[in-house]
Amino acid sequence: MKTQYYVASTLDGFIATETDSLDWLFPLGSLEESSYQTFIADVGALAMGSSTYEWILRNADSVAAETGSPWPYTQPTWIFTSRVLPVIPGADIRFCKGNVADVFGEMRAAAKEKNIWVVGGGDLAGQFYDAGLLDELIVQVGSATLGKGKPLLPRRILSPVLSLTSVQQMGTGMVELRYEVAKERVFGSNL
Repeated sequence: MKTQYYVASTLDGFIATETDSLDWLFPLGSLEESSYQTFIADVGALAMGSSTYEWILRNADSVAAETGSPWPYTQPTWIFTSRVLPVIPGADIRFCKGNVADVFGEMRAAAKEKNIWVVGGGDLAGQFYDAGLLDELIVQVGSATLGKGKPLLPRRILSPVLSLTSVQQMGTGMVELRYEVAKERVFGSNL
């Protein structure tokens, strides 16, 4: 069982525009060229920030056209938010707020022996990192730049905490980088 941050990023390290748009991403590749199908088969629970959840709500028609449902996940999903948000009918969603470590045990139990996917955003992944709960980063870097926007991982993480374990080209527009997060790091020393 791993806690993984699986995400797409621009060359300059942004996962979305300042207004949470992902329009930069879609022309660069397809799910068929990515590791997504293999990845999601091993996921037992998801952690998602409110901005990512709201993007799914705003784009429900597009999500449904691509996946067959306005909610593309069968796994239980924890939405980290301090606001009241609408529920997607039929989705296994649990709203929570506060420290990620407070609900991690519940997420682990729900995932059983499968992995936990930190869907986004970058700050939520950073909270898992801060708590010592992040095991792996899987970053699909696209051939685009935004100049500014929502950062990939707004934390200072210096070598040798991240170890590159694989590199895979995905078509002509993206590359996937996998990093293992060293567990022997001294908590707080790389923040």
